[in-house]
Amino acid sequence: MANVSVAAEWQLLYNRYYRKPELYPMRWKHMDLSRNKVACAPFGGPIAVIRDDSKIVQLYSESALRKLRIFTSSGALISETVWKHPGGRLIGMSWTEDQTLICIVQDGTVYRYNVHAELIEPNVSLGKECFEQNVVECMFWGNGVVCLTEGGLLFGIPDFKVMSPCQLAETGAEDLPNCMAVIEPKYTVSGNVEVLVGVGDGILIVDEDGVQRVEGEAVQGPVQKMVVSWDGKYLAIFTHDGRILVTDINFKGVLLEYNCESALPPEQLAWCGLDSVLLYWDDTPLLMVGPRGDPVHYFHDEPLVLIPECDGVRILSNTSMESLQRVPDSTVSIFKIGSTSPAALLYDALDHFDRRSAKADENLRLIRSSLPEAVEACIDAAGHEFDVSRQRTLLRAASYGQAFCSNFQRDRIQEMCKTLRVLNAVRDPEIGIPLSINQYKLLTPSVLIARLINAHRHLLALRISEYLGMNQEVVIMHWACSKITASLAIPDATLLEILLDKLRLCRGISYAAVAAHADKNGRRKLAAMLVEHEPRSSKQKRPPLEFFGMIQARPLPRDLFISYARCYKHEFLKDFFLSTGQLQEVAYLLWKESWELGKNPMATKGSPLHGPRIKLIEKAQHLFSETKEHTFESKAAEEHAKLLRIQHELEVSTKQAIFVDSSISDTIRTCIVLGNHRAAMKVKTEFKVSEKRWYWLKVFALATIRDWDALEKFSKEKRPPIGYRPFVEACVDADEKGEALKYIPKLADPRERAEAYARIGMAKEAADAASQAKDGELLGRLKLTFAQNAAASSLFDTLRDRLSFQGVS
Repeated sequence: MANVSVAAEWQLLYNRYYRKPELYPMRWKHMDLSRNKVACAPFGGPIAVIRDDSKIVQLYSESALRKLRIFTSSGALISETVWKHPGGRLIGMSWTEDQTLICIVQDGTVYRYNVHAELIEPNVSLGKECFEQNVVECMFWGNGVVCLTEGGLLFGIPDFKVMSPCQLAETGAEDLPNCMAVIEPKYTVSGNVEVLVGVGDGILIVDEDGVQRVEGEAVQGPVQKMVVSWDGKYLAIFTHDGRILVTDINFKGVLLEYNCESALPPEQLAWCGLDSVLLYWDDTPLLMVGPRGDPVHYFHDEPLVLIPECDGVRILSNTSMESLQRVPDSTVSIFKIGSTSPAALLYDALDHFDRRSAKADENLRLIRSSLPEAVEACIDAAGHEFDVSRQRTLLRAASYGQAFCSNFQRDRIQEMCKTLRVLNAVRDPEIGIPLSINQYKLLTPSVLIARLINAHRHLLALRISEYLGMNQEVVIMHWACSKITASLAIPDATLLEILLDKLRLCRGISYAAVAAHADKNGRRKLAAMLVEHEPRSSKQKRPPLEFFGMIQARPLPRDLFISYARCYKHEFLKDFFLSTGQLQEVAYLLWKESWELGKNPMATKGSPLHGPRIKLIEKAQHLFSETKEHTFESKAAEEHAKLLRIQHELEVSTKQAIFVDSSISDTIRTCIVLGNHRAAMKVKTEFKVSEKRWYWLKVFALATIRDWDALEKFSKEKRPPIGYRPFVEACVDADEKGEALKYIPKLADPRERAEAYARIGMAKEAADAASQAKDGELLGRLKLTFAQNAAASSLFDTLRDRLSFQGVS
């Protein structure tokens, strides 16, 4: 019966089951999402809510002042602040990977808040054009944003950690786009963000360098909405005639096509994992479509916000938070109605065992050979459950089956128990982080702990760190710094005792770092008292800039520091060179780092690791260009980056790790060998390869693949600037005498003809050519070549005698 009640909650989409359990009833009161702008962080992160100033709404008992409020995923208020920024209407807001809230207003100003609704200074502007034209739309991704202005220009911030705005190429379209979608930099060949822009009857791909029009069967009319999948491989498109299409990101084929009941574009379009797509219109059922089968409808009577996750979608309404996800295979095998899988029989055996029925032993006998797989399925299913009692029952079934397995990994259940205890602790409504096990693995425990301490959940973060055997220093350090900031009224001596009581819990903790924070907050006396407890004298030194200034005037300490830092502290050494104006030294370090990155075994076959490597070289080139004495290095770095980018693109297109770090000549030669003559010509043009060098490379590359017809055709395109000797040598080296004979008669110099004929063993022809050259020394060398051939030797002697008689030496 339990199996029936569990499976009754599922919906079938073709051959895949989906479930939508409620994670939390929301704790907030009187919330109407339709009146507000909402930004929900992935991985169970916080929710930011602010009244939507683009809508006319009725104010009830609330203040006319707009408030930015931040809640947990369970609806518990974390913090709030009054919104009083100039710059016009709030256009968009989103959470970054480190849970900083980014807010962008009409004039292009970017405001940042932490999870406690504290403004992070300084504010950043997207530039003069944004200020003059006004931002009308924002597209966020993990750590960046692209903004569209009223004039149709695109501006972006590729990385919120750097906050350096840039302008993308102009689309040239007269009207504003119908819709936009973003391909994150980690999924692009160039390593830069690419924006898919729905303009007119097609789609444009826009980046910093240019615009490209998309061709394909998926683009057959105006596009009204687009969204890229979580892994950057697929694109969902809602067309002007009410169809939902799914294509790969290269637009090479339609994987899904479904005709919706409405041509009105959905308010929200989101991926549910990688298996299905959700479409949400207000006042209509939530629609889920997949590659095959009838769609699934979910009915609701409240406004919804869809929150895409790596393994599904969280659905936020005024009163609840739900999770829509594909039912894991292990769970289906156990709870599917009528299932007779080994895992289902093991789960059933536990029920019979609890009821003291002999049927338990009968079930175990039936699955004896498959018992390890059944145990593993129960463990895996427990990991995917949010219901604690069901987790416990599944783990009991796994433990019951493991007792009869001699070859099962014994600590597997313990590992899952440990993981679930952590997950259940953070899922508690008081904490409100509803992570699934897949999200937890992708996020990693260290990032989860960082998010807990940023939310000032230090005790839970400390207990989890201790439970998982992780370093507790990060938690205690953050707690100490937060305590100092929040305890301005506590005397220094009293606060010192409170801090020391906790800091002593972690051996080797940096008292100096806590002291630096106290000094920054104006507690210099407390800082001095904390430094006295620092056990490492090196940590009691002055700040880096003061330290650099001290050693700069002292050659011996300076040289010792540089030698040490070259081996162990590259970042510290870069700071030193920057502070002393030695930009070229920083450039050399960056170049060296790029080579070290290139040694990574993962940096092959179009790996995204090549993107950061190229950026390092480009930074080095920029620094070299700042000094007149390093023009050569600047040019070399520029060409190196350009060559690496081309080689990286070739490895992506060919799926062969044979280009990166090879020379220009080798790149051209390899392209020709692979038959990619267009790519070879592109490299020739980009690097201004001379005609002579081009001919040499192509001749020997064609000979390598023994494409003699292509070689002959190439020789006839025009008179080769290198002559025909390389053609002969390439054929001879390949032991193709017949092919060599096509080119030997074309050799202008009779000496070259004679030597070429000799190399392929044609004595008479060699003798005739040598006699035309009237070179006795050449005849002597040729005689030695044919020393084993008496007739040939006699022929060369006769010719030499004739030349001597004529007075030619």
